[in-house]
Amino acid sequence: MNHLSVHNLTGIRGLTENDLELIFQSATEFKEVINRPIKKVPSLRDFTVANLFFENSTRTRLSFELAEKRLSADVVNFTAGNSSVKKGETLTDTVNNILAMKVDMVVMRHPHPGAPQYLANKIDTSVINAGDGTHEHPTQALLDAFSLRQKLGELAGVNVAIVGDIRHSRVAISNILCLKLLGANVRVCGPKTLIPKHIASMGVEVSHNLDETLQWCDVVNMLRIQLERQGDNSVPYFATLREYAVEFGLNKNRLDALNKPITIMHPGPINRGVELSSDVADSEHSIILQQVENGVAVRMAVLYLLAMRR
Repeated sequence: MNHLSVHNLTGIRGLTENDLELIFQSATEFKEVINRPIKKVPSLRDFTVANLFFENSTRTRLSFELAEKRLSADVVNFTAGNSSVKKGETLTDTVNNILAMKVDMVVMRHPHPGAPQYLANKIDTSVINAGDGTHEHPTQALLDAFSLRQKLGELAGVNVAIVGDIRHSRVAISNILCLKLLGANVRVCGPKTLIPKHIASMGVEVSHNLDETLQWCDVVNMLRIQLERQGDNSVPYFATLREYAVEFGLNKNRLDALNKPITIMHPGPINRGVELSSDVADSEHSIILQQVENGVAVRMAVLYLLAMRR
């Protein structure tokens, strides 16, 4: 099958292994495009994409916007802070008004889990989830898996550790689903307070020991502490950032203590000195900058393939 099995990308759930292969194949072709002197193709000419960001974002929004412009789409950017949402307008009203302007596709980030799926059920336009609360962030998982495929080849049997604030991370959930679909072994690691109780039901191992986990894994994906999603918690999830860095931060001493090379990832932005030291983030083992570059190619692939479904 040479087209996606879905009309929307609201999460990794619902995608097939064939969908992933098709996205990766298209992303490989688009990566060649964005490394040419002329980086644009007319694939989505006369196609209008609305970026609806009800939550602050820089990296993801810019990555999507660049992907859209590389495909020659017309782009409409919408942020809730400058909108009628502040005046009480509902999500459906806002989007219907934008669709009345003949928008062909919606990319949405929203603080409430399930908002992109709710929207997809209400409108006859493809919706891409750019992150919904602590639920999912599917394009991040796709670009992470694509980056690993480029580095390691097939991921079946590869041991991947996801370390950090699993409880508040939409990246972790999407990565687990995507990696398991590709046959990887997944382990989550972090303080007990930051590991959801249900997580083992997703078919992952659970650890609270970073050094042992680093010995087990081939790849480690270091997640940022999501302080902005932890709320005004009277009982903190850990004592201090310094103590967190001692227990669960990846530094050069830990890396040098391993008897093997491992691949280091981070979805960004990095809290340098907390989950990663600068010398590790910038080391030869890190593929963080490749993740950023691949993000544009993967999002180009998703936009193009969903547009072809219309």
